[in-house]
Amino acid sequence: MDGHLLGLGRQQGFIDVPRARRRMLEGEPAGQLPGMGVLRAVARPMLASIFIVQGFDTMRHPERVVKKAEPVVRPLAHRVSFLPEDTEQAVRLNGAVQLTAGVLLAIGWMPRLSALAIASTLIPTTAAGHRYWELEDEQERAQQRIHFLKNLTMFGGLLIAVGDTAGRPSMAWRSRHAVQTARREAVLAAKTARTSGKAAAKATKLKGKLPVG
Repeated sequence: MDGHLLGLGRQQGFIDVPRARRRMLEGEPAGQLPGMGVLRAVARPMLASIFIVQGFDTMRHPERVVKKAEPVVRPLAHRVSFLPEDTEQAVRLNGAVQLTAGVLLAIGWMPRLSALAIASTLIPTTAAGHRYWELEDEQERAQQRIHFLKNLTMFGGLLIAVGDTAGRPSMAWRSRHAVQTARREAVLAAKTARTSGKAAAKATKLKGKLPVG
């Protein structure tokens, strides 16, 4: 039904379908609730604040977490080529990523990529610092379990930030839509060519039947 209406609109000249498609492909916000921009401007610094502070502190005092990070950094260093084998340097790098990406997320510059970078640092941080299942003391186990779940909660918030397109179509949607549009245009062009060919053939045939003189 929608395709039929769009076809009629195109024929009548009151619907500019290519322009509408261009606007969607260019990523103009659509279907956004009022105030979402303000909500993002407030929520992003709140989400990023702990990583900015924690990242800066880790860069200044990496020795505080080196002992806990050792069991996690060593296996990762053998598998990830760019990760330093020295645990202290790896801890500093982790803090630098959290600080830099946290600032970028707070100011809203490349927020999805920044949130993804922070999320990637949160995994080894949680695995190294909050291994509550290895503790025997019940009170300390309960405390570390709270920290583990807190980090898990922040990880979920970061994943939401990674998927937040600010009301714009995602790259995957744009790619699929571009392919579908190209196919529709190709089918339309083929139909137009066939119709034009038939019309030309009929005109030629009719012209041949007309009396000469």
